[in-house]
Amino acid sequence: MSSRNFFAELKRRNVYKVAVGYAVVGWLLIQVATQVFPFFEIPNWGVRLIVLLIVVGFPIALVIAWAFELTPGGIKRTEEADRAYPSRSRGRAWIYVVISAGVLSAGLFFLGRYTAPNENKIPNVPAKSIAVLPFENLSRDSDNAYFAEGIQDEILTRLAKVADLKVISRTSTQRYKSSPNDLPQIAKQLGVANILEGSVQKSQDQVRVNVQLINAATDAHLWADSFDRKLIDILAVESEIAAKVADTLQAKLTGAEQHAISMQPTQNTEAYQLYLKGRYFWNKRTGPDLQKAIDYFKQAIDKDSNYALAYVGLGDSYILLSGFGAAPPQDSFPLAEAAAKKALEIDDTLAEAHTTLGFSLCVHHFDFAGSIREFERAIALNPNYATAHHWFGDGPLLAVGQFDRAIAEGKRALELDPLSVIITADLGANYLVARRYDEAIEQFHKAIDLDPRFYYSHWNLAQALELKGNPREALAEYKKAVELDDDPFVLALLGQGYAKLGQRDEALKILAQLPQIGAHRYVSAYSYALLYVALGDKDKAIEWLERSYEEGAGLDLIFLKVDPMLDPLQKEPRFQALVAKVFATRSSITPSR
Repeated sequence: MSSRNFFAELKRRNVYKVAVGYAVVGWLLIQVATQVFPFFEIPNWGVRLIVLLIVVGFPIALVIAWAFELTPGGIKRTEEADRAYPSRSRGRAWIYVVISAGVLSAGLFFLGRYTAPNENKIPNVPAKSIAVLPFENLSRDSDNAYFAEGIQDEILTRLAKVADLKVISRTSTQRYKSSPNDLPQIAKQLGVANILEGSVQKSQDQVRVNVQLINAATDAHLWADSFDRKLIDILAVESEIAAKVADTLQAKLTGAEQHAISMQPTQNTEAYQLYLKGRYFWNKRTGPDLQKAIDYFKQAIDKDSNYALAYVGLGDSYILLSGFGAAPPQDSFPLAEAAAKKALEIDDTLAEAHTTLGFSLCVHHFDFAGSIREFERAIALNPNYATAHHWFGDGPLLAVGQFDRAIAEGKRALELDPLSVIITADLGANYLVARRYDEAIEQFHKAIDLDPRFYYSHWNLAQALELKGNPREALAEYKKAVELDDDPFVLALLGQGYAKLGQRDEALKILAQLPQIGAHRYVSAYSYALLYVALGDKDKAIEWLERSYEEGAGLDLIFLKVDPMLDPLQKEPRFQALVAKVFATRSSITPSR
């Protein structure tokens, strides 16, 4: 049979019609499966099975179309049908079936693509987004909890260096247990599409790490593996896991990012374990725990003097000491700066070190231009480092009045660490300084919802209410903050709240208490200044702010130009002279993005 006769015979036997019809109806079935199966929680293998059956059935349908014919007397072999019905009409009904099926499948395709949301998905969540949940400690020794946390933290840190990924910060993932049952809900709360969970078992010098990467919306396991290694090889395992996760999520890696993921910060396993213990206590965020962290970081440095991350941990601990009442800032900030600089001498690519140095330049030296450069460098190196965005917005950008940019950085920090109470509250503080009081109040309420006992949120909310013109509501929040913490600064805020309500005697009582408290703990000069502003004594207020400058209390002074609580002083010549001193190193800052 010639090729021309063969194709003519294909046409005569309706093989073409069956092929077109089969393709259209098959496409319709695939669309139905992909759109309807998830609604009934049918797993993805069900959809794959449908596709496989359709593909396998295609050649079978063509063979049947060649060999058999549908006639008024039923299905008959083609040769018999030709003899029995030589003049039968080959209707065009199949055209209408194909057109109808095509229209229906196209409608399902576009409906599913553009209008049918999956209840497990969150709008605008990047496909290349991930949260690394706490790794379960399977070791018999409960003291090895620090080791499991360290493995999680190191994998997360390596992934965070990949700009093509969105990686949630550790502080937001820590409240979840490993292998939870409600992955879709956790993914919604964290704003990610994927979850990495695992377990760690350590016995003497042997370590077993089990990990699995899961698509949270479909519960599909994208990748899983187990690693049995010697303790000395654990850093290589962390690199391997991070690289595999990035590859599975199809993240594009630059050469520098590939190097960052594979880099081993130390070859000394003792130093590494001491570093993990330091981070374990650093994350607890109390004065005594920070002191323990400092001790462990110092021990790690003793084991490996070129361990850059250990210097970063040391700097991070010193930079937080004053915030938790464990040391005066003029004592701790220089030590933090020295540790950050040492880390950068060893490795200039550490975003964490640039962040610590940037914060120190801001609050310790009032070098806002230098601080901005360091933060920009940190974010360029690690765009997923939430603390860099947080301190950048809440530090130099806010201080120099770049409010929109400060708020944008605060929002970015919150995207990366959505359950962080301090980042949530400090975004509210950015709104407050920008005089956007309604948004500030809303943000502080969100922080209080996350942790009702976090006194910082309450006194910030009180300030926003006071500045908006609701002094009585503000006073109630100041009182809540005082009940939750004995911070003398909050007591001073309560005193100035009394003064603004005309309760001068109550304000003076608190003013008299501050020197008594200062006899055994640090009371900031800024606390006195706010009280005197509320009492109407501007000279005394400026005098205390000048004392604050002499003490080097940068955390209070960097906001002199923008602090709405100090608005009554803005036109005073002595106040402007003090502002000029603080901002002497900044004439016009126009840093590049």
